[in-house]
Amino acid sequence: MKKNIYKKLDELDIKYQILEHKEVFTAEEFYDVTKNMPGYHCKNLFLKNSNKSKNYLLVAKHDKAVNLKDVKSQIGSTRLSFDTPEKLYELLKVTPGSVNPFSIINDKDSQVELLIDSDLLDGNKLNFHPAINTETFNISGEDFNKFLEHIDNDVIKVNID
Repeated sequence: MKKNIYKKLDELDIKYQILEHKEVFTAEEFYDVTKNMPGYHCKNLFLKNSNKSKNYLLVAKHDKAVNLKDVKSQIGSTRLSFDTPEKLYELLKVTPGSVNPFSIINDKDSQVELLIDSDLLDGNKLNFHPAINTETFNISGEDFNKFLEHIDNDVIKVNID
């Protein structure tokens, strides 16, 4: 899957730098191995609403505590909770620990809505896994916005305090 992500970034003329590192599974482990990379370190939460009619991928700064009740209110949803690894793989073709906003290119039917912490859209560099948890890539905020403009999924800005 990472090849598909890099291919898409290359198609969009998005520049990126890659850091190879040990396998990581949590946002804390991710930050520990990438703390010297410039920009924001991001975490990604795969969510569903209470009646399982919608899925969301929430992208936030790694050090923010996400209040799902607050996010629910901002997007006008029913109660939000984490969805299963099986559903994550079904829709985005990645496993827990490897999900990132670029995984959205695997969502052929645009079923997953992308929720982006508005702080990530301020132009700073961003760090993500390319669908494998042994690499991290760094892109500019401008290039991240370029990517968001070229996907068919709904993109919703949210405020994570």
